[in-house]
Amino acid sequence: MEDRLQMENGLVPQKIVSVHLQDSALQELEDQASSGRAPVLQPNAELSPEMEPSGDRRDGPEASGACASKPSRDSAEDSEPCAPARHRHLHLSSCHECLELESSTIESVRFASAENIPELPYDASSSLEGASDELSLEREGRRGNATGKAPNILLYVGSGSQDAPGLLQQVQALLANCVDTDSYLLYPLSEDSARRDPWPDSCLLLVIAAREPIPEDVHGRFTAYLEQGGKVLSLSSSFRLGGWRVASKAALQRSVQNLVFSKVGRGDVKLSALSSGCVYKEAPGEPLCPGRLQGHLENEDKDRVIVQVPFGVHGGEAVLCQVHLEVPASTSVVRTQEEFNLLKSSNIRRYEVLKEILTALGLSCDAREAPALTPLYLLTATEEIRDPLMQWLGRHVDAEGVIKSRKLSLKFVSSYTPEGEISPSSIPVVTDTEAFSSEHFNLELYRQNLQTKHLGKIILFAEVTSTTMSLLDGLMFEVPQEMGLIAIAVRQTEGKGRGPNSWLSPLGCALSTVLVAIPLRSQLGQRIPFVQHLMSLAIVEAVRSIPEYQDINLRVKWPNDIYYSDLMKVGGVLVNSTLMGETFYILIGFGFNVTNSNPTICINDLIEEYNKQHRAELKPLRADCVIARAVTVLERLIDTFQDRGPDGVLPLYYRYWVHSGQQVRLGSAEGQKVWIVGLDDLGFLQVHQEGGEVVTVHPDGNSFDMLRNLILPKRQ
Repeated sequence: MEDRLQMENGLVPQKIVSVHLQDSALQELEDQASSGRAPVLQPNAELSPEMEPSGDRRDGPEASGACASKPSRDSAEDSEPCAPARHRHLHLSSCHECLELESSTIESVRFASAENIPELPYDASSSLEGASDELSLEREGRRGNATGKAPNILLYVGSGSQDAPGLLQQVQALLANCVDTDSYLLYPLSEDSARRDPWPDSCLLLVIAAREPIPEDVHGRFTAYLEQGGKVLSLSSSFRLGGWRVASKAALQRSVQNLVFSKVGRGDVKLSALSSGCVYKEAPGEPLCPGRLQGHLENEDKDRVIVQVPFGVHGGEAVLCQVHLEVPASTSVVRTQEEFNLLKSSNIRRYEVLKEILTALGLSCDAREAPALTPLYLLTATEEIRDPLMQWLGRHVDAEGVIKSRKLSLKFVSSYTPEGEISPSSIPVVTDTEAFSSEHFNLELYRQNLQTKHLGKIILFAEVTSTTMSLLDGLMFEVPQEMGLIAIAVRQTEGKGRGPNSWLSPLGCALSTVLVAIPLRSQLGQRIPFVQHLMSLAIVEAVRSIPEYQDINLRVKWPNDIYYSDLMKVGGVLVNSTLMGETFYILIGFGFNVTNSNPTICINDLIEEYNKQHRAELKPLRADCVIARAVTVLERLIDTFQDRGPDGVLPLYYRYWVHSGQQVRLGSAEGQKVWIVGLDDLGFLQVHQEGGEVVTVHPDGNSFDMLRNLILPKRQ
């Protein structure tokens, strides 16, 4: 109906069902129609359990098939009596005749009306041919698939459980992180709909995640869907198939186990996973051969917990799981800090396994297209600095309002229209920001948390940019130092890491580059490698200096990483410095996960876990708040370093770093063992050798783990 069918008195129909009518009821309806009285359905009329079209088909405009009968008005005009107890099937979206009639009707109305009626949402099935096929491929730009079905992924979590709504949200979030939600539609499938509605016709994948037993009639419907060539993913449910039975093992229930996931011909993936407490067993006398994907626990019995099961002769296939791949580490089911750490450390591999399963079931898990670049907005942390800034701009832009540099051209405009072109090398900058608003960046919150004399006062903000490291390129040598520049983005399409590495920039990551000017002949100017340590320390201190947040286990890893404990990377720092005359102009880029739990871990995960373990109520943080606090701490650390040198900041640095007493090897994996003891006067690692000597070591130049293959510098 697509919300287009209206009834009198503003009533909107929600559902159409077919009804079995007895001969007497049909005769009564005919008598009422002939006398002009409106028919009334009795409340106890028996509902048909199925709404699917009849299997009988006839060609021609008067055929039945999916559209069995003409409207009763036509029958009356033809003076044809109604056959007793005849079923009058509904016209479905898969009916070719109905689709053509609907399309032609909409076209007629469109030509006759000034309104631009939108296209119908995509809902074509594989039975459509010709023009309807072409129409279905264009609707909403949804990705095509081999079956020709609508790209619907249906999620069944049962209906009797109190946890069902929360479980549905978990499964939706999980799949949204695996597949492109612009290409697939995620819909809940209720127990009633599973029994009654014709969902198999438009279901590309059925995901079953119900915790309670599945009713037999619903189970039968799911099996029938598989027999027709359907695909099923069962996540810790009681769904059984093809001779595999579900056996309970109480010792495994809600425990974190080592899982070995096998991809035939492509090696194994090992990870930690939360067990459901059930395993798959072969039914007696039915030796089975699992598909190319399988998983077992790394225990004495090598219990099978993932099996791939082909079904039927039409290509039906199911992957059955008895480990909670759908459950994040932050779930209340996870009881201890150790279990949380194990699951979070395996989070990337959990998604690797999920994507492998979804791909085997015919879905595409390709990387999504990068979002379109957006204009920059020129914002200020205080109103007092705005007038001097605009005056400075008036003197430095060319006749077209452009400031050019080697990498970038910034065109300053009062407003921006969507027709304007944006590229990584040419970006409009909107200067009239009275109407500025962003869901992800609150300027007032940033202002409240920024307590600096100079840093971070002038903001270039973008919803989406290539990389914040390039945005300040044309301004860094020109803008007066008291107008501290900072670039902030919500998303990056080409985030930079150390060396050739890239930095993933998902939504929820704090992304920024701040400009710092350091006199060459100063404490820090003579020890520039310390800049990256100060920025890493500033980010950690920005969080842990908030009252009651001091025990959030955020730490620094030499030389430029932010870590959760010593387990997982939460963020990183990248420093580019240029010496001009007697001044270092330093771009400090940093990115750290604040609200994005995937693909690894974020600061709010740590806060949520801390609340759970300590029954606390710490509030989650925002990226804009933490960026402002980090820049504030950075300025304070720089001032302290300039006054007192390394000794002024190292005690705080050592409080938060992960390396105390850590053992590393020099040169190679088989090299000499040494113990990290601290930083030297220039910011390089000092290690204690077995002979008792403390020496400085340098990285060997690899960009993956700078603690690997450390080398002793040559003595001169």
